[in-house]
Amino acid sequence: MHEIGIASSILEAVEAEARRRPEAAFLAVGVRIGELSNVDRGALDFAFSALTRDTPLANLRLEIEWCPRRERCLDCGAVFAVEDSRVKCSACGGERTATEGGAELDIAYLEVEDSCVKP
Repeated sequence: MHEIGIASSILEAVEAEARRRPEAAFLAVGVRIGELSNVDRGALDFAFSALTRDTPLANLRLEIEWCPRRERCLDCGAVFAVEDSRVKCSACGGERTATEGGAELDIAYLEVEDSCVKP
């Protein structure tokens, strides 16, 4: 289950930022996951919960944005979502396509609450 490794990498990035900003409270980490990345959302969520349980990041939320597979038609240039593994262009019917998206596996954002320190 490579989702444990992915969850661990996400947490390493959050922890690195937390070391740079010790006064901040980290509320959420958002990740973009593409359909072609072979990541099971449920398994990633479970692994993330298991790795943060009983840690300073126990309340950190994992927010997942699922990115569908998209193709670009090499004949007309249209970009379309792939449904049921059909890569035929929905605009012109062309069958020559290139993958445009769906392989994402990125940290998109961190939601952070900074403490206001007054002199």
